[in-house]
Amino acid sequence: MKLSELLPESAVRLDMDGRDKWEILSELTDALVTSEQVDGAHREVVHEAVIIREKSMSTGMERGIAIPHTSLSAVGQTSVALGISRQGIDFEAIDGKSTHLVILLVNPSEGTKAHIRTLAEIARLLSNADLRAALRDAATSTEALDLIRDAEATVA
Repeated sequence: MKLSELLPESAVRLDMDGRDKWEILSELTDALVTSEQVDGAHREVVHEAVIIREKSMSTGMERGIAIPHTSLSAVGQTSVALGISRQGIDFEAIDGKSTHLVILLVNPSEGTKAHIRTLAEIARLLSNADLRAALRDAATSTEALDLIRDAEATVA
């Protein structure tokens, strides 16, 4: 499934306030709730699952990208939030560089194949250096989502 089909505009956060990955993960978990992808009653369960996963192994990748993810039964649908940190944060990335784009992905526990396909799609999409740079400079959530849609159309 395409990222643009999963990511509601209301779950795109520009100029993230978090100073470290733990604060960013909290902000993005809140974005899942405020965008109504995750029930507020499940916020802590989702957040704790993301923290546990991140503590077991950092999801900081290369090229300024992190894709924290988890699967759990508390969610009924794939839920996604995008955070943009213009100044960059330490996400313990493989390449040791600052992370600017963080995509939080939470899947239902019974959707393992879909979870893996979605992770692969996000990684493939964000391998585009022009898209990464444009997202870092996006002025609005609408612009960020339009950039993702355009990139998806190009690689389809």
